[in-house]
Amino acid sequence: MGTADMLEIVRRAVSAGRRALDGAELKALLTGLGLDLDETGLPVVAELRITLENTREFGMVIGAGVGGVDAELGQGNFRKDRAEVQAAVDLTDADDFLALFRRTFAYQRLAAQAGRAGRPSPDALLSACFGRLIDLGRRLAEAEVEAGAGAGAALTLARLQFDAAPAGERLTAAAASCDIGAAIPRRLARPIHKIDKLIHPNSIGIIGVSASGMNFGRIILRNLVGSGCAKERLTIIRPEETEIDGVKCVASLKALDHKLDLLIVAVAAGAVYDLVDEIIATDAVDSVMLIPGGLGETKASREPAAALAARINAAHANSGGGPVFIGANCLGVVSHPGSYDSWFIPLERLPKPRKKAERNAVMLSQSGAFMITRLSQNPWLDPNYMLALGNQTDLTHGDLLTFFSERPGVDTIGIYVEGFKDLDGLDFVKAVRKAVLNGKQVVVYKSGRTPAGAGGVMGHTASIAGDPALFESVVRQAGAMVAQDLDDFDDLFYMAGVLHGKTIGGNRLGGISGAGFEAVGTADSIVTDSFAMEMGGLAPETVKRVEAILAAKKLDALVEVRNPLDINPGADDEAHLLITEAFLQDPGIDAVVVGLDPASPAMMALEESKLRPGIDINNPKSTVHLMPPMAAGNDKPIIAVVDGGRLYDAMSARLMDQGVCVFRNCVRGTRALTRYVEARLRADAIRSRR
Repeated sequence: MGTADMLEIVRRAVSAGRRALDGAELKALLTGLGLDLDETGLPVVAELRITLENTREFGMVIGAGVGGVDAELGQGNFRKDRAEVQAAVDLTDADDFLALFRRTFAYQRLAAQAGRAGRPSPDALLSACFGRLIDLGRRLAEAEVEAGAGAGAALTLARLQFDAAPAGERLTAAAASCDIGAAIPRRLARPIHKIDKLIHPNSIGIIGVSASGMNFGRIILRNLVGSGCAKERLTIIRPEETEIDGVKCVASLKALDHKLDLLIVAVAAGAVYDLVDEIIATDAVDSVMLIPGGLGETKASREPAAALAARINAAHANSGGGPVFIGANCLGVVSHPGSYDSWFIPLERLPKPRKKAERNAVMLSQSGAFMITRLSQNPWLDPNYMLALGNQTDLTHGDLLTFFSERPGVDTIGIYVEGFKDLDGLDFVKAVRKAVLNGKQVVVYKSGRTPAGAGGVMGHTASIAGDPALFESVVRQAGAMVAQDLDDFDDLFYMAGVLHGKTIGGNRLGGISGAGFEAVGTADSIVTDSFAMEMGGLAPETVKRVEAILAAKKLDALVEVRNPLDINPGADDEAHLLITEAFLQDPGIDAVVVGLDPASPAMMALEESKLRPGIDINNPKSTVHLMPPMAAGNDKPIIAVVDGGRLYDAMSARLMDQGVCVFRNCVRGTRALTRYVEARLRADAIRSRR
């Protein structure tokens, strides 16, 4: 039985108006997947559970993991990737998914039992089953399966689930079920090429600027001008005024003498509904930024907000695709290449100094405050573009990531997600995969990971949070780095930006510090829930080289060369850097974490030393002067650790300003590196299978 025959089984059930396959249909479907149905009712030995589910966010998703009683224990009792793994069927195949499944406890138990009994590996059986199931999922996603007469919406397979175990040359399935449910409707495609008008507008209009007070619209106007946007590019739509702050005014959209690339709407929420209809009717703009909140976030506003979104969606069927809208509940956009800042945060409250000679990052966020706080606390993130999506009334995560996944000059994309619109998760993971194939890095943080957090998401941007385990599994499989919390996002996004051009040759780490606890702490931090680095073995030549350095510094009697290496608090700047260089040149080391021991009296770490004038970071022989060229000239990653208080902020900042990857404690830096290496190796594997 081929995929077409299995698809026909689902079609017949749909035509009959049933919401589940009957016993005969289910048995036939499982036979087509290469399984025998165990109808004895007895427990299946070494159970694993396999699913094909039509999810709201990602469409058809294949899953495999522990079954039976083990599955009932849930994710909380297993480490990541050990209970279940999942992938969008469009982004995986049999071999890829089998490799993912090998991480689970279910697979390891099957393999161990097969080895103990002298049976062949279960790989061939599993691969064949996964391949057929993935093909079925793809065909179902493509098919338009219509319900029976009078039943209304289109139906399709909602969830196929069964527990299975090898039995001879086939898999035996038990506790099987297959439910039929409503197909997930799609919105019309947005003309995402118009995002270029949004981020690089030659002409910008603003509605909602006060002529007398400092409202949001007036602040946005001041920010636009203050960020370098020429007043000649700006037009204020406001009747009875000719100019405000030196910017010309016109009475209405109809009074414009040219089509606007971007219109910024900063009026009260209640005025948006009619204004959007006018924007669509006049076809006077290509892109729109909806600043107001309160559209869909409260119970009273959800129905009118949904109607508004439907009208915007319908306009995309018009000639030219209609305008694209970002927002509502949108902080705005910062586009350095577009020479404008439309955030309604006064520039004095959030300086945006250039921290990199060439900005190569993008930040996309449903929450404007997320971007504000991240940038305020870590200006070295320094994105070229920062866009707040708000409620995703029109443009979505998938739209924006699809656009930037193809854009030259973008190496790293950081994204804050609260929830996806229907099936936009599928567009999103396809864009993640496209970005990875194009050599880019994608770092994602998803909020709403708990029931309380999910409720907060609905009240903030009217988003449905979704299943966090499903999100992480599918998005990681696509190739993104999924952050566990805010600190993790900051660390990964920062590290990705600094280390993008470095080669990740493997998982062998070198650890160096003059503080014993730091050397040990580095070694203790190389294991995460889903990946592990190892402390690389030093070549004999490296050991001799380091011994010679220590002898020259009269530290050889105090230190035994090993990895991780405690080089003693007496080691000066030169010793730290020479030993780091030796580790980097060792073929058995892929990356180095070096503690710079700022409190050591031997280190030139202070901004100014009163006890030893000139022995500070301004000295040409200090780490601040010598480490940046070493880091830039080595292909392997270096993580510099400056573990100290405010006295050493200047040292840390000067190194970061020159492109050195700096962390303020060894545990946080090493854990971030471990997660980064895992993602980079995964991305290399994805590109190798292209």
